[in-house]
Amino acid sequence: MMPCILREKRAQATVEMAVVAPVMIILALIVYNLMQFACAVARFDRVAPDVVLAQGVSPQGDATLGKTATVESALQEAMGPYTVRVAVTNEADEASGMELLSLVAAPRRYHCEMTFEPWPQNIAIAGVALGSPLQLKHERTVVIDPWRPGVVL
Repeated sequence: MMPCILREKRAQATVEMAVVAPVMIILALIVYNLMQFACAVARFDRVAPDVVLAQGVSPQGDATLGKTATVESALQEAMGPYTVRVAVTNEADEASGMELLSLVAAPRRYHCEMTFEPWPQNIAIAGVALGSPLQLKHERTVVIDPWRPGVVL
């Protein structure tokens, strides 16, 4: 009678591991993605004011590209190893009006947005679609004065 009882309990650890392993893998992926996002946000917050300050007042290269596009491309390049998308908008570019104050260069507000897509985005294992359907976004607004180079307001 005793061997029967021992035989029933031998596979208990295997069953528990089979149940817990997928949950642990998913938790590990969540932690990995959150750490990557936290690192990308820290870099974005450090780099965005510097890039806007350097490229927003007097862009490098061809001025016909526009200051906003120049800031966006420089910021995307500065984010380097992180797989993020960067979008930059400028309120002065969006406001189209021939007001008297538009002749005076007022402080410019650059709205920088970073979009992070967690890994794995789309993956299928044994016909089951896995992946993250969401995107994490972080925004940073930088205000500069075009008349005083090097001043972030």
